[in-house]
Amino acid sequence: MLGNSITFVIALITVIVWLTNKRFYIQDIHSCIGDVILGVAFLSLFIIQKSFNKFSASIHLKVNELIASHESASNTVITAEEKTELEINMLTKEYDDLVEQVIEKEKE
Repeated sequence: MLGNSITFVIALITVIVWLTNKRFYIQDIHSCIGDVILGVAFLSLFIIQKSFNKFSASIHLKVNELIASHESASNTVITAEEKTELEINMLTKEYDDLVEQVIEKEKE
């Protein structure tokens, strides 16, 4: 939600209204600079979140493609981001057990 363009526009309007408040003009220069820095930091939160959402979605697509392209891969993890925490913990336990089996086979 924070990475949405509409949310950024609403935040930008909020910062502009906040900075154009009459109280802003009667403050000393240090308070004005602090308010501007706070507004820029607030807006950068939305920009960073939008770029992180894009990066996260591209990583999910790449991993999904790798899983789907391998015939022997389990397709249960393709939609891992939509699973509940309990389901993810169960899948993690399954893969931990699989790792232990592979280690045991290598010892033999």
